[in-house]
Amino acid sequence: MLSGYALLLHASRHPNRWIASARDWLPLPLMPLAYRQMGWFAPANHSHTLEQSWIGWDRMLFDWGFGRAIESLGLLLPALLEASYLTVYAVPTFSMAYLALTGRGGRMNHFLTVFLAGIYMAYAQFPFWPSEPPRTLYPGLDAPTVDTVFRRLNGHFLGVHGIHTSVFPSAHVSSVFAAAIGMRRAAPENPFIYRGLFLYATAVALATVYGRYHYSVDALAGGCVAWAAAALTGRIWPCSTTRPR
Repeated sequence: MLSGYALLLHASRHPNRWIASARDWLPLPLMPLAYRQMGWFAPANHSHTLEQSWIGWDRMLFDWGFGRAIESLGLLLPALLEASYLTVYAVPTFSMAYLALTGRGGRMNHFLTVFLAGIYMAYAQFPFWPSEPPRTLYPGLDAPTVDTVFRRLNGHFLGVHGIHTSVFPSAHVSSVFAAAIGMRRAAPENPFIYRGLFLYATAVALATVYGRYHYSVDALAGGCVAWAAAALTGRIWPCSTTRPR
């Protein structure tokens, strides 16, 4: 953290293209640190009051056939959704690499401003909504009946690196929708990229509920956080009108 501040101070006094590029990439290693710090706010004991009110909406959703519809094609959709959830962590790297490799490095701020706002606005709410995921609080209830390697990897990763502060709102959902909005601003001339990210974000939202990583209200709130971040940052970095270099 201190080295990051030192780099920013040096960059402000001695403008340099390489330092500016390093500054753009600096937030990526800081995001896991921010996530882990949210774990410090985990309560000693959860009352589960919030979860008891949220699970009713999920039960209704699954009674309507949500899980059966996803598993109707066998392994295909469950594997795609679990893989989408697993690869969320690569989205900022992919997005920034695309901008850098296509001559749009000068537009990083268009992407980063809304993306970071989307993820940190979700993190900041964790202490106010103490809760645990349905996969651990209600094991077996509406759980997927199709097992995939991606689901096992997700379970292992969350078991090792997960925190026990809150699941509301879903930072997975807020971050990927914010990334899609950010790419819409940074690369509006390439709709294939940002439309693909919006489709991917929808898959992630479905995966959070289907895999029982989150309650449906978490996913919905995560999407709302992303659009709130877009509204708050829109005046700072609207859609780019400059041509890529």
